Amino acid sequence: MKKLVLLFIAMSFLTNTHLLSAEKEKNILQKLFSKYPPASTTLKSTKSDKNLNSEIISNDTNQNILVYTGTFDTIDKEGDDKTTLVGIEHKNKNLFRDTWLGTFSPTSGAFVTKKSSVYLYSGIEADYNLGPINISPSFAPGYYEAGDGKNLGSALEFKSEVKIGVDLFKNTNIGYSYSHISNNDWGDVNPGTDNQSVTLSKKF
Repeated sequence: MKKLVLLFIAMSFLTNTHLLSAEKEKNILQKLFSKYPPASTTLKSTKSDKNLNSEIISNDTNQNILVYTGTFDTIDKEGDDKTTLVGIEHKNKNLFRDTWLGTFSPTSGAFVTKKSSVYLYSGIEADYNLGPINISPSFAPGYYEAGDGKNLGSALEFKSEVKIGVDLFKNTNIGYSYSHISNNDWGDVNPGTDNQSVTLSKKF
């Protein structure tokens, strides 16, 4: 502050005594005030910082975790492979892409059945919001291990699924999903399996 006062006094003295040309005075003033930005600039910076902080805070809720449980091979005619399953799925909202066909995002997850069958998958999902109702079709290739359960004919299997959910509370959704898993006749056999589940998702 003392330096600023001294510079101001010096400038006043030189200007009043006509020892400083107008051009030099302008250059000195520019250098002087470049060190002390106007209050409006500081205010704009503060507002920008607040907006950035708000954006960072909002991004903290962009992780979507979905858990589900239901029936594996739900329409099995013999009834010997029908069993329960539990699974988990993850989506990152930062990776969502809006297109003319809808909003798409990568999704990954896994489930295990009561007969020790395991399926790990990663694919793409579309999201369509109709007010509080969400419709989410998806397609995901994955790795399947039969365990003591149904032989699907190949380690590589493809899951097609449709989820229908309803927003219950803030960042919480409950729904129903129906999926079909098969190997597209690339395996030794292709019996396929149809599954249904109740889902619960939460944004964090």
